[in-house]
Amino acid sequence: MKRAARGKQLTNPDNRLFAAIDLPAALGLLTRLPVPVDGAAATARGAAAVWAYPLAGMIVGGMQALAMAVLLWLGVPAAITAALVLALAVSVTGAMHEDGLADSVDGLWGGWDKARRLAIMKDSHIGTYGVIALVLTLVLRWTALGMIAGAGGFALVLVTVAALSRAAMVGVMATLPHARDGGLSRAVGRPAPRVAWVAIGIGAGLALVTGYLGLVIVAATVAVLWAMIARAKIGGQTGDILGGAQQFVEVALLIAVVSALD
Repeated sequence: MKRAARGKQLTNPDNRLFAAIDLPAALGLLTRLPVPVDGAAATARGAAAVWAYPLAGMIVGGMQALAMAVLLWLGVPAAITAALVLALAVSVTGAMHEDGLADSVDGLWGGWDKARRLAIMKDSHIGTYGVIALVLTLVLRWTALGMIAGAGGFALVLVTVAALSRAAMVGVMATLPHARDGGLSRAVGRPAPRVAWVAIGIGAGLALVTGYLGLVIVAATVAVLWAMIARAKIGGQTGDILGGAQQFVEVALLIAVVSALD
């Protein structure tokens, strides 16, 4: 997430649990959708707005599901449909999470101490570890989306996966301290436990309603493992770590879904 502006954490944030600006703020940060956002109000909310991350994920997942439905209705083969749906997801989010994944893997496995790992994560160049991680995760997502497209019944799956993977970001964000003094994650702040539980509750509630409650366990397991790795290697989280969390959780959820297909 190096392209995002760096800043200091707010000293007097707006700590209400809910505000009308929260969903537009989440969409403005996590996507490239042309959503009007009151910058001052969004900044004042800071980490209090992150409960809306799963809602932003639901919108992204809904767009993917709609695109998949239209493409399949037009007779586009499942494999090509999956590639186009994947391209849509990357475009809508501006490859923000993919960028975080690549930077995180480069830094965590390319450096020999915390300072060096953080420096690598901040570097705009991508390394071998990052390339491999991107290729593998993109291939896994494409393959899984193709299988889901071929099996049908994909709308609820894609929305649930997108929401849960964003809820996992909030969980990691609330659990780990900031690993550096600056950066996007520090600027947004660290959410209060009640904010994190709302985000997790939205993701879990959606999974319950859609019949995919088992995915909550998968998301939680991967998020905890990723958080443990980040804590061990850099002592906390950064915006890149959060992006990596979203990607790893999404991949794990898609694998779980296709593994359960008849």
